[in-house]
Amino acid sequence: MNLATATEPAAISSMGSLVGYGRVSTRDQILDRQTAALTDAGCIRVFADKLSGKNTDRPELAACLDYLRAGDTLVVLSLDRLARSLQDLITIVADLRRREIGFRSLHEALDTTTPGGRLVFHVFAALAEFIRELIVEGTHEGLAAARARGQRLGRPPALTPEQVTHARHMLTAPDATVSSVAKLLGVSRSTIYKYVPELTGADVTAAGTR
Repeated sequence: MNLATATEPAAISSMGSLVGYGRVSTRDQILDRQTAALTDAGCIRVFADKLSGKNTDRPELAACLDYLRAGDTLVVLSLDRLARSLQDLITIVADLRRREIGFRSLHEALDTTTPGGRLVFHVFAALAEFIRELIVEGTHEGLAAARARGQRLGRPPALTPEQVTHARHMLTAPDATVSSVAKLLGVSRSTIYKYVPELTGADVTAAGTR
């Protein structure tokens, strides 16, 4: 992926309006400081949420992003007021870029309407991609090491080999049914059929299917 073209913000006209967004993590915290700073920065309107950054449902942020138009600039007091993670930040700002909307963070002095700000954002995007690749590589190496040790990966089997043998033995009883055996083993009827495939076809009737 070419990060320079895929995620780096293009030059944005500064002819539009400045629109602010603020957030506090609890309803007891006060938004006045953020609102005042954003207003002083020239924002004509400020949207604000009183929610944890981990909360994916941020109605005022959604309203803010919907309000913005091409040429506008979204302004926040600091990066952590907007995004839950670096990847979240990259996603939001990249979407703003596609809509020809700028982004400015007052605390970090980041402004994607300037060449320097676009360069910083490009570094952020490259760092996010690097971290993602490290995580993927580490996961693959961990899985390979586990396989080399003979460790079973994925979900554990519903029935152990001993339980399968026990199920087969119980099903030979004249009054045994698949349902009764499944209930005793704490599994579903379909699990019994999966682990005792010889029950399919004509053998199902012989073993009992109730």
